[in-house]
Amino acid sequence: MSEEAPILWRPSEEEVENRNLSAFVRQLRNNLNIDFGHDYQKLWRWSVKEKGLFWRECWKFLDFIYEGSLEPSLLNESDFFKAKWFPNINFNYAENILNWPDEQVALSSLKENGERLDLTFADLKKETSRLQQSLIDLDLRPGTRVAAIMSNTPESIEAMLAVTSLGGVWTSVSPDFGPSGMLDRLTQADPEILFAVNGYSFGGNLYDIRNKISDIVPQLKSLRKIIIVNQNNYREGSSLKNSVTWEQFLDPYKPQTVTYKRLPFDHPLFVLYTSGTTGKPKCIIHTAGGSMLKSVSEHSLLFDLKPTDTAFFPTTLGWMMWNFLVNFLGTGAKIICYDGSPFFPHKEKLWQLAVDEKVTILGLGSSYIEACKKSNFIPSKNMNLSQVRVIIAGGSVLSPEGFSYIYKNITDDVQLISASGGTEIMGCLLGSNPWGAVYQGELQGPALGMDMAVVNEEGKKIEDQKGELVCLSTFPSLPIGLLGDDDGSRFRNTYFSKNPGMYTQGDFAESKSFSGGYIVYGRSDATLNPGGVRIGTAEIYRQVDKLKEVEESVVVGQNWQNDVRVVLFVLLKKNENLSESLIQKISSEIKNGASPRHVPRKILQVNEIPKTRTGKIAEIAVRKIVNGEEISNIESLINPESLDEFKNRIELKN
Repeated sequence: MSEEAPILWRPSEEEVENRNLSAFVRQLRNNLNIDFGHDYQKLWRWSVKEKGLFWRECWKFLDFIYEGSLEPSLLNESDFFKAKWFPNINFNYAENILNWPDEQVALSSLKENGERLDLTFADLKKETSRLQQSLIDLDLRPGTRVAAIMSNTPESIEAMLAVTSLGGVWTSVSPDFGPSGMLDRLTQADPEILFAVNGYSFGGNLYDIRNKISDIVPQLKSLRKIIIVNQNNYREGSSLKNSVTWEQFLDPYKPQTVTYKRLPFDHPLFVLYTSGTTGKPKCIIHTAGGSMLKSVSEHSLLFDLKPTDTAFFPTTLGWMMWNFLVNFLGTGAKIICYDGSPFFPHKEKLWQLAVDEKVTILGLGSSYIEACKKSNFIPSKNMNLSQVRVIIAGGSVLSPEGFSYIYKNITDDVQLISASGGTEIMGCLLGSNPWGAVYQGELQGPALGMDMAVVNEEGKKIEDQKGELVCLSTFPSLPIGLLGDDDGSRFRNTYFSKNPGMYTQGDFAESKSFSGGYIVYGRSDATLNPGGVRIGTAEIYRQVDKLKEVEESVVVGQNWQNDVRVVLFVLLKKNENLSESLIQKISSEIKNGASPRHVPRKILQVNEIPKTRTGKIAEIAVRKIVNGEEISNIESLINPESLDEFKNRIELKN
């Protein structure tokens, strides 16, 4: 790409003036007597230099409910680990998410089969109240961990709001995970209460997971109550000990006014999970204040959500984007909860949904956009998308060709936001500049309040060169840490050891001095990312290891058609051959034990697995060979000659 990428869109003067960010700047002018005009880079530089002031003004702008004093807004700001945000306030996350007029529509729930349910904020509060009363009778207290194996439906939102209204800690996984994938996460979270569906639908098929739930529950040692949500008409009573149906859980209680337990800014709210690259997924503990302030401020200031908007992002409860979607409610926007496949019954399903629901803020996986591009999908004349004013491409960075596709074939008058961030920070590192132009293939700029830079291997800041994306100073949504990591050593080693004194999440990027934007080239670690969904290699290994035919394996991501496809290489036991039936067996084991997303696109046989001198499988070396990259440290391998078998495989050229 040239130094100056082509401009695909820029906002009009009227649009700039009407942005929430312009209203925020007017607040800064009134409160602090500073004026940034519409200069995003100038505002960003101030937001990281005076981060305490910036985040305090964000809190005020969003009009969050709290008690106490916003002063001081930040203590020990020079230390990532000792920094303390808003130490003198108490607040409640659910209270702020639900703080909108009762008659205002909060969400529309849609299913593949056409079922629809519209709920106002009053409706949400009523069901949240009934759940809250039942949870109080279960002695749910601040810090109690509650897990969910649920679909993207109103029940999941109501349960989460009820739990967090009392100060409980919420964690969730998707019902399409295999038992191992669920247990790898939930045994670490160790919940006391579990909400679980007994089935789900996807792609026109119904899936019964009652046996899966029955297998999982006995291994959750602290579990004392299970609430079963009936789906797919599986309505017979559960045989699980200490279980009730959703209806039985709520029946004794009538709607009342929801009460809220106000707690400190840094009390835990969510446990989210990393991909599990080198072992079991890490359990990230997010604070209530940090995750709410970071997420809702981005939705308002950077994505420009307003109470008049309808916002949609397809997601499951196994992805941080579900929390992201629910936090849209914090701006007063109506959200669309879609439970189903993005490709059923046709590839343009999500575009049609956006038209039918009059969506104005449309979030889509970059892989979905790329799939539409490859199939040459162009909206029909009766598919009017003119009401969409923002498209957020999430999950992975959108290709330059994907940018062009949107403006050429979908709509030529929209702000297209490709963002980088995610699970670890409950928000964006890079993303939107609501005042600025959209350059092809570029993320518009660093998120406000995030001290972003690209550094070289020596840790020196660089521009217009590829390097490691880092954050140079603290921010409110930095996690408390990891479950089970009592001394914090694992957390520090994961995010701060590569570049000491800097937060490093693992993106290979370039900052563009001309535009102020960024290009992200992909992950800098070994995490797989097919279709924008982060997948850990260890989760695949744990399934493959169950097969008696397989001696050992290595799995990597191959860059393929502006996406990443998962390639599994297997070393088989003596006298075993990689037949079609064995390929199907391996695929089925991975699908059932992890999830359909974990199934490799290619499974190939090799005679030896490359290993480091410490006996570890050399994933990065194999990935580089597969992608035609140079290996700089081949002497670290105990058997470097084994790499020859991975070079120029005919099977990987189609």
